[in-house]
Amino acid sequence: MFNVIEPGLHTTFQDGGRKGYQRFGIPPGGAMDMFALRVANLLCGNDQYEAALELTALGPKLETLNTATIALTGANLSAMTGDRPLLMWRTVEVGRGEVISFRKRITGCRAYLAVAGGFAGVPAVLGSRSTFPRGGAEGLAGRRVQAGDVLQGRSLDRKVAFRVLPPVLVPDYPKELVLNAVPGPEANLFSPQAMEAFFSTAYIVAGESDRMGCRLDGPPVKLQVKCEPISDAMPLGTIQVPPDGKPIVMMADRPTTGGYPKIAVLTTADTCRLAQAAPGTAVRFRKVPVEEAVQLLRSHEAGLTQIAQTLAKAR
Repeated sequence: MFNVIEPGLHTTFQDGGRKGYQRFGIPPGGAMDMFALRVANLLCGNDQYEAALELTALGPKLETLNTATIALTGANLSAMTGDRPLLMWRTVEVGRGEVISFRKRITGCRAYLAVAGGFAGVPAVLGSRSTFPRGGAEGLAGRRVQAGDVLQGRSLDRKVAFRVLPPVLVPDYPKELVLNAVPGPEANLFSPQAMEAFFSTAYIVAGESDRMGCRLDGPPVKLQVKCEPISDAMPLGTIQVPPDGKPIVMMADRPTTGGYPKIAVLTTADTCRLAQAAPGTAVRFRKVPVEEAVQLLRSHEAGLTQIAQTLAKAR
């Protein structure tokens, strides 16, 4: 389906992740922005968690080998088909011989390219086709996409409906984020003053951030007492405070356990928003109780259910 002319900065296959293996030390992985992945697949009529291409900051250059229906969501990376802008958050048909390219990042950090019918030729490992280079065995030969790769798609025996996500539902990716977070399991190791400072400080996303963790620059967070908690489970969005006091938000490729004090945990929807924060983005945290975090998750999933039902009516 696609011949990779240029691979982009960090292009990988990602899906809903591999579930049920964290007890063996295997991270779930999957898309950093699960909302954008799920919507891209819904636009294409795929299962929500089908594998798609995750494009980071600088997208690839792809030659289309067959006519295909695609959808591009997430970050605005100035996508083009030939010399024409490639419209986002909708299905688009691209013809044989067309070249899809990306010029520069405008907003966000990660885009998702799904194809109707899904990609083929990417083997599943432990129930997922997500690329995890540190593991060396997943995705496309356990590595990111490279120039010269041919990315195959599955043949379709159906016509693909034209679908558009209503503009009011398209997320924005501002340069300043306020993210909801629940106080973490080791919050008691920090003084009230340190907790107040953490929830009122504007941090900056550091350039060293990656799929494992989003590193934040700002005033160091100080422990009330020096200690080293016993390593335990590491949920998505856990905010750890290492010895230098600079918080790290654990993301899709995080370790399964960790021993640094966990000052807070992001809500699920806000991990998607943080995944779109490019280096230099300002981040603040808003303290919410567990009950509000649960309600936010329910609202997030209800919104996706509504999107799925709306797009399913397309003809």
